[in-house]
Amino acid sequence: MQRLLFESSPLFIILCAMLALGYAFILYRTKHTWSKRINQVLFGLRAILVFFLAILLLGPIIKLITNQYEKPSWVFLIDSSSSIAEVMDSTARLQLDEQLAQATKSLQDDGYEVQWNDLHGNEIGSLAFNSPTSDLNRGVQNVIHDFEGRNLAGLILVTDGIYNSGASPIYAPVRVPVHTIGLGDTVARVDLVLKNVAFNKVAYQGNKFPLRAQVLLQGIDNQDVSVSIFKDGKLISTVQQNSGNKSFIDFDFQLDASEKGIQRYDVSVRSIAQESNKRNNFSSVFIEVVEGKKKIVMIAPAPHPDIKAIKTVVEKNSNYEFITHIPGVAEADPLLLKPGGAELFIFHQALNQSGKTTALFSTLYKGQSSVMVMIGGTTNLRQLPAYEVPIQFESLSGQWDDVTPVVNSNFREFGFSENSNGIFARYPPADVPFGKFSYPTSATVLLYQRIGSVVTDRPMLLTWPDNNRKIAVMIGEGLWRWRLNEFADTGNTLVFDELFSKLIQYLSTLEDKRKFRSFPLQNEFSDSESVVIESQVYNDLYELVYGNTVRLEVRNEQGEVTTYSYVTSPGSSRYRIGGLKEGVYRFRASTTINDKKEEVSGQFLVKAQNLEAQNLTADFGLLRTLSKDTGGKFYNSNQIGSLAGDLQQTKVASLIHSEETFNQLINLKWVFFLLLALISAEWFLRKYLGSY
Repeated sequence: MQRLLFESSPLFIILCAMLALGYAFILYRTKHTWSKRINQVLFGLRAILVFFLAILLLGPIIKLITNQYEKPSWVFLIDSSSSIAEVMDSTARLQLDEQLAQATKSLQDDGYEVQWNDLHGNEIGSLAFNSPTSDLNRGVQNVIHDFEGRNLAGLILVTDGIYNSGASPIYAPVRVPVHTIGLGDTVARVDLVLKNVAFNKVAYQGNKFPLRAQVLLQGIDNQDVSVSIFKDGKLISTVQQNSGNKSFIDFDFQLDASEKGIQRYDVSVRSIAQESNKRNNFSSVFIEVVEGKKKIVMIAPAPHPDIKAIKTVVEKNSNYEFITHIPGVAEADPLLLKPGGAELFIFHQALNQSGKTTALFSTLYKGQSSVMVMIGGTTNLRQLPAYEVPIQFESLSGQWDDVTPVVNSNFREFGFSENSNGIFARYPPADVPFGKFSYPTSATVLLYQRIGSVVTDRPMLLTWPDNNRKIAVMIGEGLWRWRLNEFADTGNTLVFDELFSKLIQYLSTLEDKRKFRSFPLQNEFSDSESVVIESQVYNDLYELVYGNTVRLEVRNEQGEVTTYSYVTSPGSSRYRIGGLKEGVYRFRASTTINDKKEEVSGQFLVKAQNLEAQNLTADFGLLRTLSKDTGGKFYNSNQIGSLAGDLQQTKVASLIHSEETFNQLINLKWVFFLLLALISAEWFLRKYLGSY
């Protein structure tokens, strides 16, 4: 549909017509050599030409309205989870495919657009029940999102109603009716289900670790239930209990962590005679057995609240063991107080004036372990350079400043939360020695001192490398007040704990000077995803280089070795391995650097997903509720034939999409050719008749 719009009043059209007629009359009112009829034709051509030219001066605009009709769409949302394949044989699945295809054709013949989607949002053409998980809510929301602003008549959800991932679809907003087709069997089966296995992912070699298996009982009463633990195919422990009238039974085990590395333990529930689904009776767990916790030793001349604040942070990490050594108060094992006895030594009030910990400092500071020096009110500042601590204060007057910390934005070794400086600004001041001081040029500053509202260039917390270890210096006393203040303000201690937990982790990790590194991106992968191994090669300046050929050998639990090879490049330093089955894999990566072979070894875990076998009892109640809440209808699998007829009776109009476009009349090509034709016709006739 088109409309002609004018920027000026339409009355100007009359003026344009009068102008055109007047001009043509003046031009052709005198007698000419041609006939009166020809004169009238020429008069008309000139009048029409001038009229159109005058109209164009008014700037007319053509408004074009285009209507597009979108047919209503129905989406068959197919739950492709493997739990349906467990209860439907191939004949039933083929019959279901034919019934859905027939319903689709009937809707298409009635003028509807129809498509099949799976729960992952992919368009499919046939049924394949092989998905390891079911997320009904995500499937419904994917369709709603894809059809946003489109003419979606409704959904037909084909499922058994079992979801083992995501939220319940009942509570999600849906703007269209959802019709549901229930598959499977709603009759509860006699079943023993290994519902959950609780365990610590990390255990320490030589210790015992707990493992709890929770068994769900369905249709079972007063039955002896037995759970066994196997390792490397050998039975290591069995627990048996009578079910009584319970629906859940917990089985607790204490197992020995004897071998280092990732260890596999198979948990098995002994099946009973009436049980039909035995796939949910087994599970494998993988526990990483490590040599021991990293030891963090705090050495101090006397008790202090700052020690407690740092101890609380360290002990939140199960991979660390915090030991306090205060002479005459809390004595640590002498073996820990020798060089190499711990990963990190922290000296509170280092080189204190009483000299209680000076001998230990002299010994341990020269060792291979990282050291953190905390300077406080009883520290003998004069002795720091004498004991090779490269911190030298210009003033030793004994005066102290009150300062708060400020994050150094250029620090790159680890990150801070975005709101850290805002929290730090509200901390009560810590006490630091007055005046400037010198420190190593190789040092990196974590925190600067802020005096009042002025941020100074004096470090408060700094660190520097020393061979393979790290040295840190904390200048200030009264850190315990920071933690208490943050808790009073925010109800938690996230920023304080983040700062010192990351600092402890950074200091207790030795520098890796290897020129070849190869490692999995994560320790645990699912059997439905690819295992990703990243390899990095460095030159003598420890800059990343590329072009090296990496040979990768992967060994499974049966000793079978598969070899891969790839070349590193700026866009390809990772290698993906797909199709690995459940188990512990050990790998060895090698490359050649400067004619020398470099090797790295490690291990990773591939874990199978067995969610679909946990529950095979269809939940038609959920489907009925979903359909009722959205204005849809529930159908059994034997009622699919009536589905298309019911949907055809629900007439949904096509959606009209209107689009308006505006264009000036002078921009249209046909207007140009019309004017050209008018002026050309008049000119040709006048020339032909002998006029100019």
